[in-house]
Amino acid sequence: MPQLLLELFSEEIPARMQAQAARDLERMARDRLAAEGLIPEAAKAFAGPRRLTLCAEGLPAAQPDRREERKGPRVGAPEQALAGFLRSAGVTREQLVERDGVFFATIERKGRPTAEIVAAMVEDIIRDFPWPKSMTWGTGTLRWVRPLKRILCVFDGEVVPFDVDGIVSGDLTEGHRFMGSGQPFAVRDFESYEEGLRKNFVLLDPQERKDKILEGARTLCFARNLELVEDAGLLDEVSGLVEWPVPVLGDMDPAFLDLPPEVIRTSMRTHQKYFAVRKSGSEELAPHFVTVANIAAPDGGKAIAAGNARVLSARLNDARFFWDEDRKVTLEQRLQKLHGVTFHARLGTLAERVERLEMLAREIAPKVGADVDKAVQAARLAKADLATGTVGEFPELQGVMGGYYASEEGLSRVVADAIRDHYRPLGPSDEAPDTPVTMAVALADKVDTLAGFFAIGEKPTGSRDPYALRRAALGLIRIILQSEVRAPVHDLVEAWYRSLKCFVDPGRALFVSTPKTTAYLGARARAPSREFNVYLGEFEAALLEDAPVVVEMDEEVDLQFDRGSRGDAKPEGRVLYEFRAYREVAAEVRAFLADRLKVQLREEGRRHDLVDAVFALGDDDLVRIVARVEALDRFLGTEDGANLLAGYKRATNILRAEEKKGPLPTGEARPMSSSPAEERALIAALEAAEPQVAAALEAEDFAAAMRALAGLRAPVDSFFDKVLVNSEDAAERDNRLRLLAQVRAATGRVADFGQVTG
Repeated sequence: MPQLLLELFSEEIPARMQAQAARDLERMARDRLAAEGLIPEAAKAFAGPRRLTLCAEGLPAAQPDRREERKGPRVGAPEQALAGFLRSAGVTREQLVERDGVFFATIERKGRPTAEIVAAMVEDIIRDFPWPKSMTWGTGTLRWVRPLKRILCVFDGEVVPFDVDGIVSGDLTEGHRFMGSGQPFAVRDFESYEEGLRKNFVLLDPQERKDKILEGARTLCFARNLELVEDAGLLDEVSGLVEWPVPVLGDMDPAFLDLPPEVIRTSMRTHQKYFAVRKSGSEELAPHFVTVANIAAPDGGKAIAAGNARVLSARLNDARFFWDEDRKVTLEQRLQKLHGVTFHARLGTLAERVERLEMLAREIAPKVGADVDKAVQAARLAKADLATGTVGEFPELQGVMGGYYASEEGLSRVVADAIRDHYRPLGPSDEAPDTPVTMAVALADKVDTLAGFFAIGEKPTGSRDPYALRRAALGLIRIILQSEVRAPVHDLVEAWYRSLKCFVDPGRALFVSTPKTTAYLGARARAPSREFNVYLGEFEAALLEDAPVVVEMDEEVDLQFDRGSRGDAKPEGRVLYEFRAYREVAAEVRAFLADRLKVQLREEGRRHDLVDAVFALGDDDLVRIVARVEALDRFLGTEDGANLLAGYKRATNILRAEEKKGPLPTGEARPMSSSPAEERALIAALEAAEPQVAAALEAEDFAAAMRALAGLRAPVDSFFDKVLVNSEDAAERDNRLRLLAQVRAATGRVADFGQVTG
């Protein structure tokens, strides 16, 4: 069957946009072809520095004829409605068919040649292409990522004629900018196209370019008894910069190796797109690098290597200057600079954030078994490297450089490691910290991020997450689950609200509005007084009321705690910070973490509905939740579990129907003289199971709780088989409804089985 070949040739496409552009091109082509009834047998898109290519195999030569029946207005509808339907369907009144009191129109469409459809499709794709950034050029109005030069469009060996903003389609393409023949060449199918590009020094497939880069770089390193420091992200980027990749091994001044290796690698990777090299069999960097040229140089790349070495030396000289200058000032001395750096306009300065982190680390440290003093010290210094020149030049090294500076100052290794790693995990492939002090600081950092931005209403929406709250949530979840930290979400958010005391100092007034009280806190003096600290405790209690918090500045206000009405005059002064009510924020953070946990468990092959069933209990201890989910998953995989779930749902349906009629009878079910054996057996089984379930849940032995519930399976089955719940005897009916309510309550202590699907 015929083949479609499309190439959109332009000036250089940014490497970071190429992979998504290839996916978008394939998706848009498939969607538009499918809308016309054309389904290719296979379609694949390719992206490179100067071209986007699509090859679609197995398309028909023409669109099939189509017959569509369209439903119109009801018989007797206003004439205007009927006339509008006739116009839209393109039929006459005589062509309508009446069926069941409704008019129907049969529309027959003659199939068009595929080439005609493709011409319209390509123009539509080009004009609607979702580039993150695009531009116009010359006098035209067309927008593309870079100036679009040529459109190659061939179907079944023939050119598909059309033009887009003056760019006429054809069968010509061209090869490498420098190494190619310099002349466009014609193609008739994908095979001749790919082979023609190869002869003109262009590798079309990005994966082939990656393979060539890796193979060439490894060979160069092996010949010098070196090893390539492989970097998948850099490989993706570099393969999008070259059409004919030629790895070149260069040398750098060995004196630069006394810099931290992360500085060297970041300078190579971020600024120059070089691969680092290490000594064979060692983690120690070697004084070499691998760059990837887009040309096979006559001298084997010697001039390219020398030029790149000079550029790298200039970069590393800058890095050395910052490294040397930064070590002249201690991390503690740098904290003063953070007072002049805004973290967020509604969350204060970095200095205020550091105070919150200290308070959070102090509360979290005992939960993870960390030394409190070391955790507080690490939290205090964790952000100090943001004021250094090296981090200003290499923002990717925040935290890492702080660890180096802490070591250089002779601080504890535990503290230095915590400063270095407190941002981790940075992604799904990054390891989560597992040492107590680092865990305490990392959790404090993530709690401050989550609670802080939720407190000011900056929540993620759809794909928008400018403050990386999803990443912070997943990092917090991974740390807690990996180390089994018992830290309920509400406790963590409450700790954040208590950390708002960092905004309180002499001369600053704070205001909390609650349904019960209005609290003001301030001080005229510059030094804290005993009364100031007393009222600070009362203010802290007010923070956790279900009410908003406002922080204000007013140096003239006297210390006071006003228990008057909410209408009392508030101290004058401009509002600096305002936060949403604690309980509202705690509930939202909990729900947000539940969603992230469901995503993580689903990726691990777990059932997300089981997470809903457990979260519905109101528990927000993530370790306990996952343990419940695992036990519930195993239980429902057994015959007892599946049958008990069916019994639970049957009981629940009966109870819901009765609840619509009025309140259910209260109290516990008791054997009656008229009770059949099956009813008595279920009552006895519940009396035996309930204390076992309670004891198992108290011990957090969820598997034992499930086993205790399993004992209800047979009695529940027998009860529903032999006993009529809605007995004509009111006493019997009420007793059996109480029994079903007890079954629902007993199972509901383990999980909300109503949330379980299936």
